[in-house]
Amino acid sequence: MFERISRSWELVKASYAVLRADKELIVFPIISMLGTLAVMIVFAIPMALAGSFGRMADGDTGIFEYVIAFMFYLVMYTVVIFSNVALVGAAMIRLRGGDPSASDGFKIAMDHLPQILGYAAISATVGLLLRALRERGGLAAMVAAWFGEMAWNLATFLVVPVLVIENVGPVEAIKRSGSLLKRTWGEQVVGNFSIGLIFGLLTVAAVIVVGLPLGALAAASGSVVMIVLAVGIIVLLVVGISLVGSALNGIYVAALYRYATENVVSDQYFSSELVQGAFQEKRKRF
Repeated sequence: MFERISRSWELVKASYAVLRADKELIVFPIISMLGTLAVMIVFAIPMALAGSFGRMADGDTGIFEYVIAFMFYLVMYTVVIFSNVALVGAAMIRLRGGDPSASDGFKIAMDHLPQILGYAAISATVGLLLRALRERGGLAAMVAAWFGEMAWNLATFLVVPVLVIENVGPVEAIKRSGSLLKRTWGEQVVGNFSIGLIFGLLTVAAVIVVGLPLGALAAASGSVVMIVLAVGIIVLLVVGISLVGSALNGIYVAALYRYATENVVSDQYFSSELVQGAFQEKRKRF
């Protein structure tokens, strides 16, 4: 566990060096977050008016709810994938020695809009099927859905850079992503470290070290203004950590794709050992 944390921290530092060189990369996670909030608000209103939330809470999910859920997934995934394509595209320019701007990332995303929409539709379909399996199938189905989600996330890990660099359709990109992982890191792979682990720990630490004392002081003051201010500061802190983590994850994926396809790393930022150890074969149990 401690070795995994150590390697994850090294990965965070390497990815952060890229972000420090191109601070504008943080724009794309911000857009993704704002777009996600906007989509949630837009879809929540008609669902609330139609009483869908009450029916879903009672386990009575009907055709209307599934149609709305699919549309929600479709729009949400489009926003997120568009932002990720822009981020990875700009990061690839930096890793190859260029000096990208935010407009470069947006142009790359716009140039691949048809593939983004296609991939969003596939992701929405998979997401809806997994959700239906969790809701309708009992404990065994919930476990199957969990494993299905894990497998899907792994198979699509490199889809975004494939879409950006190879300019293929979404179905071919999914196949290519899985093929690259198998060819480069083995038939069965598990994450050897992750940016999510580090930023999960950072979020917990921020809440404990900053959030709890600040909240306690605000509550002790008895002032509504102070309480609202404290909550706002805590939320901004957590959101800020999340945005940086999202940016670093996109940079990480770009570096892994470059290694998988070109067998090279950007030594200025990532060491060969760090990228090569991104995944490891599962040990067989006897």
